[in-house]
Amino acid sequence: MLDKRLFKFSGARKALGVLCILTFIQSLAIIGQGRAISVALTRLWQQHPLKSVFWVVLIFIGSYFLRQLMGVFKEYALEPFAGKTTGMLQSKLTQKYAKLGPSVISDLGTGKSVSLAVEGIDQVHDYFTLVLIKLFDMMIIPWVILAYIFTINWKQAVFLFIIYPVIVLFMIVLGYAAQAKADREYDTFNRLSNHFVDSLRGLTTLKQLGLAKQYANNIYDVSEEHRKATMSTLKIAILSTFALDFFTTLSIAIVALFLGLGLMNGTMPLLPALTILVLAPEYFLPIRNFANDYHATLNGKNSFADIMDLLDKDLADDTDVYHSEQQQWQADDTLQLQGVNYQYPEATEPALKNIDLSFKGHQRVAIVGTSGSGKSTLLNLLGGFIIGDGEVRLNDQSIPHLQQKDWQNQLQVLPQKPYIFHDTLRGNLSFYSPDKNDDELIKALHTVGLGEWYDSLSSGLDTLIGEGAMKTSGGQAQRIGLARILLDQDRRVLLLDEPTAHLDIETEVRLKETMIPLFEQRLVIFATHRLHWLTEMDWIIVMREGEIVEQGTLADLKSHNGYFVSLQSAMRGDKNA
Repeated sequence: MLDKRLFKFSGARKALGVLCILTFIQSLAIIGQGRAISVALTRLWQQHPLKSVFWVVLIFIGSYFLRQLMGVFKEYALEPFAGKTTGMLQSKLTQKYAKLGPSVISDLGTGKSVSLAVEGIDQVHDYFTLVLIKLFDMMIIPWVILAYIFTINWKQAVFLFIIYPVIVLFMIVLGYAAQAKADREYDTFNRLSNHFVDSLRGLTTLKQLGLAKQYANNIYDVSEEHRKATMSTLKIAILSTFALDFFTTLSIAIVALFLGLGLMNGTMPLLPALTILVLAPEYFLPIRNFANDYHATLNGKNSFADIMDLLDKDLADDTDVYHSEQQQWQADDTLQLQGVNYQYPEATEPALKNIDLSFKGHQRVAIVGTSGSGKSTLLNLLGGFIIGDGEVRLNDQSIPHLQQKDWQNQLQVLPQKPYIFHDTLRGNLSFYSPDKNDDELIKALHTVGLGEWYDSLSSGLDTLIGEGAMKTSGGQAQRIGLARILLDQDRRVLLLDEPTAHLDIETEVRLKETMIPLFEQRLVIFATHRLHWLTEMDWIIVMREGEIVEQGTLADLKSHNGYFVSLQSAMRGDKNA
């Protein structure tokens, strides 16, 4: 139940040590409480005057308050550790997402990635605060009580000792069943998260294509599956709670029976018998509390395991092999790939096969192919977001991969949908160039065709945009992405992944006029399926099923009358293609 990786965190051992001491004190208070109430009841049963139990009642009240106080102290002792650790986990997870790149988001799914970083962290916090307290209660309190009962009547202590592992064994069996059900519930929850987030992101497109209702039915099916998985988990949880209550109640009843027989035949005095009877429920209470919270924290346990698995993912440790003498990509710089392959985890077929490419200087290179042909994967590999196998050479220097700091410091990326941060317009524009002044930012906005839009903003560069603030259209977001590139003249390698794919043709034509001048003095690698861009390219790479089937100039590819010509006809909608 307790993940050993928890002990890696700073302050874990100290917090658990304090928790151990407080729990031990609490166990003594429980014994004092049980003993005091037993003494009071015994004296009253024996018709002692009421004043004879005055101090005993005070001891009972003091023990009760000490017990509750220790419970509060345990929460306060654990809360700083839980809060600090989960905050650190959230920060590290965000940094890990950035370092691992888009491939890990693609593998996990957007919904699960977001859920882990937000709701998953809250579940982990509950897992820490609930499970650790209940676990230490179960580890300490029953055994202190058992030791005390042993000094009163060793036979009853032996019975309680024997019955405890039987209950634990039964709970382990049910626990494994609950774990399997909870894992299925967690998987369906992640699927539901991915479907929901993806549907929100593509809602406009779904409405335009008339598929919103169909996709709503899809989300309903996934949510219904999650509901069934949740109910299945609850059935196991209710069954285990009932079984635990039944067995513990039966055990206490057996203890009461033997104590009663001892009282009847005179072998057991009233005070020790009553003390054992009062403490027997306290002996079983920690395991009952632990079992009740076990099901409530399974999602937290799963979230913690997923987060730690992500944080434990190895990053390339040879990212400083390549050293560039200049910070800018020059006209004589070269990049070569020979026999490079890449296969996604758990995929049956490679996404890239035997890639042989050569780039030199300030070229404009287009990558074309149908959906799933490997265009985006190749761009991710060139950007160093994923690492394949094969030979890679930068300026005739052999390097293990393109996740080199000096290489990535020369990159600019313009995806299909540039991310607009929840920040001011100034903060969004200065993403690559934080040192630019306001005049340079405003000039860049006018250059990319956003001057009229900027003039309409009452707060100017201080206008909040992005999620939860002022929305930007697809064309405006692309132009902000272009302005980021325009403002940074040091980075001279530009990777574009179909940046105009979701724009209407009029917006794209206007945007093209802004983009073409940005290609000057840069190495531009442009994945696209729009034919009009090909006339602007120096070299065209044609991909199919992860392989390069053709490459050359536009004129060469047309003259060969090969796969590219068929692909071009298909892009135009030619019926005979």
